[in-house]
Amino acid sequence: MNIYLTKGTGDGPTTLSAFDSALNDAGIANYNLLKLSSVIPPGSTILRPKEHEMPIDGEWGDRLYVVMAEYRTAEIGVEAWAGVGWVIEEESGKGLFVEHEGTNRDKVARDIQLSLEALMKTRGVSFGEINMELNGAICMDEPVCAMVVAVYKAESW
Repeated sequence: MNIYLTKGTGDGPTTLSAFDSALNDAGIANYNLLKLSSVIPPGSTILRPKEHEMPIDGEWGDRLYVVMAEYRTAEIGVEAWAGVGWVIEEESGKGLFVEHEGTNRDKVARDIQLSLEALMKTRGVSFGEINMELNGAICMDEPVCAMVVAVYKAESW
Protein backbone atom coordinates (compact mmCIF):
# COMPACT_ATOMS: atom_id res chain seq x y z
CA MET A 1 0.00 0.00 0.00
CA ASN A 2 1.25 3.45 -0.89
CA ILE A 3 0.47 6.20 1.61
CA TYR A 4 0.93 9.71 0.23
CA LEU A 5 1.99 12.72 2.30
CA THR A 6 0.57 16.03 1.23
CA LYS A 7 0.39 19.44 2.85
CA GLY A 8 -1.43 22.68 2.33
CA THR A 9 -1.89 26.17 3.66
CA GLY A 10 -4.78 28.49 3.10
CA ASP A 11 -6.45 31.68 4.18
CA GLY A 12 -9.94 33.07 3.98
CA PRO A 13 -12.53 35.26 5.67
CA THR A 14 -13.29 32.53 8.27
CA THR A 15 -11.29 29.71 9.82
CA LEU A 16 -13.53 27.23 7.97
CA SER A 17 -12.82 28.84 4.61
CA ALA A 18 -9.10 28.89 5.47
CA PHE A 19 -9.36 25.14 6.19
CA ASP A 20 -11.07 24.57 2.84
CA SER A 21 -8.39 26.63 1.08
CA ALA A 22 -5.68 24.49 2.73
CA LEU A 23 -7.50 21.31 1.61
CA ASN A 24 -7.50 22.68 -1.92
CA ASP A 25 -3.80 23.52 -1.70
CA ALA A 26 -3.13 19.95 -0.53
CA GLY A 27 -5.12 18.54 -3.47
CA ILE A 28 -7.85 16.88 -1.39
CA ALA A 29 -10.66 19.46 -1.19
CA ASN A 30 -13.35 17.50 -3.02
CA TYR A 31 -13.35 14.38 -0.84
CA ASN A 32 -15.17 13.40 2.34
CA LEU A 33 -12.36 12.89 4.83
CA LEU A 34 -12.39 9.95 7.21
CA LYS A 35 -9.76 10.33 9.91
CA LEU A 36 -7.91 7.19 10.94
CA SER A 37 -5.92 6.37 14.02
CA SER A 38 -2.22 6.24 13.49
CA VAL A 39 -1.31 2.65 12.63
CA ILE A 40 0.51 2.02 9.36
CA PRO A 41 -0.43 -1.42 7.94
CA PRO A 42 2.29 -3.93 6.98
CA GLY A 43 3.47 -3.62 3.39
CA SER A 44 3.16 0.17 3.33
CA THR A 45 5.41 2.71 1.68
CA ILE A 46 5.30 6.43 2.56
CA LEU A 47 5.60 8.61 -0.54
CA ARG A 48 5.85 12.37 -1.00
CA PRO A 49 4.36 13.31 -4.37
CA LYS A 50 5.31 16.52 -6.12
CA GLU A 51 3.48 19.63 -4.97
CA HIS A 52 -0.18 19.68 -6.05
CA GLU A 53 0.09 16.14 -7.51
CA MET A 54 -2.04 13.77 -5.44
CA PRO A 55 -1.94 10.40 -7.26
CA ILE A 56 -5.20 9.15 -5.76
CA ASP A 57 -7.89 7.69 -7.99
CA GLY A 58 -11.15 9.13 -6.78
CA GLU A 59 -14.19 11.15 -7.71
CA TRP A 60 -15.92 14.18 -6.23
CA GLY A 61 -17.42 13.22 -2.87
CA ASP A 62 -15.59 9.91 -2.45
CA ARG A 63 -14.37 8.83 0.98
CA LEU A 64 -10.72 9.63 1.60
CA TYR A 65 -8.97 7.81 4.44
CA VAL A 66 -6.42 10.06 6.12
CA VAL A 67 -4.27 10.77 9.14
CA MET A 68 -4.35 14.56 9.42
CA ALA A 69 -2.81 17.32 11.47
CA GLU A 70 -4.35 20.77 10.96
CA TYR A 71 -4.33 24.02 12.86
CA ARG A 72 -6.38 27.15 12.26
CA THR A 73 -6.12 30.63 13.73
CA ALA A 74 -7.78 33.98 13.21
CA GLU A 75 -5.49 35.85 15.61
CA ILE A 76 -3.28 38.37 13.80
CA GLY A 77 0.41 37.61 14.19
CA VAL A 78 -0.14 34.04 15.43
CA GLU A 79 1.45 31.10 13.62
CA ALA A 80 -0.42 27.92 12.68
CA TRP A 81 1.71 24.76 12.55
CA ALA A 82 0.79 21.17 11.76
CA GLY A 83 2.95 18.11 11.55
CA VAL A 84 2.77 14.39 10.90
CA GLY A 85 5.56 12.14 12.06
CA TRP A 86 6.12 8.47 11.36
CA VAL A 87 8.30 5.46 11.92
CA ILE A 88 8.22 2.47 9.63
CA GLU A 89 9.93 -0.89 9.81
CA GLU A 90 11.88 -1.45 6.60
CA GLU A 91 11.37 -5.21 6.42
CA SER A 92 7.62 -5.37 7.04
CA GLY A 93 6.44 -1.88 6.07
CA LYS A 94 4.43 -1.61 9.30
CA GLY A 95 4.69 1.45 11.47
CA LEU A 96 3.07 4.34 13.28
CA PHE A 97 1.96 7.88 12.52
CA VAL A 98 1.42 10.71 15.00
CA GLU A 99 -0.05 14.12 14.36
CA HIS A 100 0.46 17.34 16.29
CA GLU A 101 -0.62 20.96 15.88
CA GLY A 102 0.07 24.28 17.54
CA THR A 103 1.42 27.79 17.27
CA ASN A 104 5.14 26.95 17.46
CA ARG A 105 7.12 24.91 14.92
CA ASP A 106 9.71 23.66 17.41
CA LYS A 107 7.08 22.50 19.91
CA VAL A 108 5.16 20.61 17.21
CA ALA A 109 8.39 18.89 16.10
CA ARG A 110 9.33 18.06 19.70
CA ASP A 111 5.86 16.66 20.42
CA ILE A 112 6.06 14.43 17.34
CA GLN A 113 9.47 13.12 18.47
CA LEU A 114 8.33 12.46 22.03
CA SER A 115 5.06 10.85 20.97
CA LEU A 116 6.67 8.44 18.53
CA GLU A 117 9.31 7.47 21.09
CA ALA A 118 6.55 6.78 23.64
CA LEU A 119 4.37 4.81 21.19
CA MET A 120 7.28 2.56 20.27
CA LYS A 121 8.17 2.09 23.93
CA THR A 122 4.57 1.16 24.79
CA ARG A 123 4.63 -1.51 22.08
CA GLY A 124 8.13 -2.72 22.92
CA VAL A 125 9.37 -2.07 19.37
CA SER A 126 11.87 0.17 17.68
CA PHE A 127 11.16 1.07 14.08
CA GLY A 128 14.29 3.18 13.79
CA GLU A 129 14.50 6.67 12.35
CA ILE A 130 11.77 9.18 13.15
CA ASN A 131 10.55 11.09 10.09
CA MET A 132 8.29 14.11 10.00
CA GLU A 133 6.67 16.63 7.69
CA LEU A 134 5.86 20.07 9.11
CA ASN A 135 3.88 22.92 7.58
CA GLY A 136 3.07 26.39 8.83
CA ALA A 137 1.44 29.74 8.10
CA ILE A 138 1.15 33.06 9.90
CA CYS A 139 -2.08 34.99 10.27
CA MET A 140 -1.44 38.37 8.69
CA ASP A 141 -4.92 39.79 8.05
CA GLU A 142 -7.27 36.85 7.46
CA PRO A 143 -7.65 33.51 9.25
CA VAL A 144 -5.16 30.83 8.18
CA CYS A 145 -4.88 27.06 8.27
CA ALA A 146 -1.86 24.79 7.93
CA MET A 147 -2.14 21.05 7.45
CA VAL A 148 -0.18 17.89 6.78
CA VAL A 149 -2.10 14.84 5.62
CA ALA A 150 -1.18 11.18 5.13
CA VAL A 151 -3.59 9.86 2.47
CA TYR A 152 -4.30 6.13 2.49
CA LYS A 153 -6.88 5.72 -0.28
CA ALA A 154 -10.07 6.99 -1.88
CA GLU A 155 -13.18 4.84 -1.99
CA SER A 156 -16.52 5.41 -3.66
CA TRP A 157 -19.81 5.09 -1.82
